[in-house]
Amino acid sequence: MASLFVIRGRDQGRRFELNSPIATLGRDHRNDIQLQDTEVSRRHAELRKDEQTGQFLLVDLDSSNGSFVNSQQVSEEERLRNGDRIQLGRTLLIFTAAAEADSSSMEVQPAVNIVNRDGGESRIIGTHRQNLNDNYSESGSPWLARARSNLQVMYRTALAVSHTLDIDQLLERIMGLIFEWVEADRGCIMLLDAETEELMPAVRRNRNSNSQDTIKISRTILDYVRENKEGVLTSDARDDARWDPAGSIVSMGVREAICVPMQGRYGVVGVIYIDTYTEPGNALPQHVTRKFSDEHLKLMVAIGHQAALAVEDTSYYSAMVQSERLAAMGQTIATLSHHIKNILQGIRGGSYLIEEGLKSEATELIRKGWGIVDKNQEKISNLVMDMLSFSKEREPQLSPDNMNRVVADVVELMQSRARELGVQLEWIPCHDLGEWLFDADAMHRAVLNVVTNALDACQDTPDGKVQVRVEQLPRELRIVVEDNGSGIAAEDLNKIFSVFESRKGSRGTGLGLPVSQKILREHQGDIHVESEPGVGTRFVLSLPAVNDDHAKGGDFHAGDTIVEM
Repeated sequence: MASLFVIRGRDQGRRFELNSPIATLGRDHRNDIQLQDTEVSRRHAELRKDEQTGQFLLVDLDSSNGSFVNSQQVSEEERLRNGDRIQLGRTLLIFTAAAEADSSSMEVQPAVNIVNRDGGESRIIGTHRQNLNDNYSESGSPWLARARSNLQVMYRTALAVSHTLDIDQLLERIMGLIFEWVEADRGCIMLLDAETEELMPAVRRNRNSNSQDTIKISRTILDYVRENKEGVLTSDARDDARWDPAGSIVSMGVREAICVPMQGRYGVVGVIYIDTYTEPGNALPQHVTRKFSDEHLKLMVAIGHQAALAVEDTSYYSAMVQSERLAAMGQTIATLSHHIKNILQGIRGGSYLIEEGLKSEATELIRKGWGIVDKNQEKISNLVMDMLSFSKEREPQLSPDNMNRVVADVVELMQSRARELGVQLEWIPCHDLGEWLFDADAMHRAVLNVVTNALDACQDTPDGKVQVRVEQLPRELRIVVEDNGSGIAAEDLNKIFSVFESRKGSRGTGLGLPVSQKILREHQGDIHVESEPGVGTRFVLSLPAVNDDHAKGGDFHAGDTIVEM
């Protein structure tokens, strides 16, 4: 299916599926695709699908600021291809076409054949491995030495931009490489702000680490680089009046400067500026050796292009992450809203019974209504606690405790629910169990969620039974929850720990088991499950143990055994 994905603008991260043969784009809410961009017209453009070819046409609807495809203004209409960039106001979108027909069935003769040895001998006459410390200046040919040096710079730049998705870290690396390669005194990388379209400083460097002077850059040079999309070199600021007729470069102490655009796939995303200068108060020397050349300018343009591609890729990745986060948030809100609505309906029903009981002074009706309200209060309390437990990264609050006590509390708490469901709840503690170091409150919640699931699985089973026991092994503590309920199908076993996966319908949130798994893993443990449909399920919550000598040393961790002396 064809779609539009916003990579720049206020709607960044949103994806619009093109389901209908005609889709309008604009600022007005009546459009099929509404863009929150003040520079987009109310009805800006239209996408029309050619029924014969299946391709889309972009038609400008006499918009104020025009429509652009791959930086070219659309006069009437433009046929779109996969990957085309659509610019409307300050919003940049990527068009993705529907998958084309598979042509893999066509028989094509290979253009390259890899053959086995056929009697002839191939001899390797030389090898070389890339070494970033190679000294190419010692080569016999100056031209070859320069070419190799330039290749090394581009190679290292490519490595720098490919090893990080953090833009600030990326730009710091690039500036460091430039200062290794060029004898610049100062440097600055400026990025284009998507909202204001102004250049904003992102990284600056001064070779004199003690100098904190503000780098002043000629706006004339910046405007020229942005508008013409080409790098500039001024090698003698006193005689070069192309950029500042008023001589402001000279007044800033600049001797020579290079400024290049960061030209990416979709336009200029920023500029890179370097210069040499004389400290304020010092006279500019009459004759100085040039540090910058046309070769430096060409390489700086190439580096600027590499950096721009990396910035665009990082921005695109951020937009994808934002899109996935919004989708996950929408799923979360929809799921929780449905569950909360059911709880509120239960509370409303109980409140109605209480109100009717108060009117007629019927104590039994009031008691029944309060039972319904109380049960639903517990549901919403458990829901909130599970949400907090799952959403928050936390370190367990470790303290010495006895796991028998924690599990016994859970069993006692769930006995009334077991009786209500007609399920036998059996508790087998572990004898001679010493104290362990764990987060008692967190483990209480983890066990509670698993026991609740086991009881629910047995509610339709005749003679339903849930057995809970604690087992101590030489290097492991286990809480085993076993039931003879409905069981879990093999294809569903891998899904039960996924968020919002629930087989209870409206009664389940799909948070209980993921929360329990998260708590166990915070304790360096885990949950294992075995199940057979129609037979039952066995959950094992395991905490790892350490040897007694380590425990005596006082360096305790989750799951450590406390040995009484």
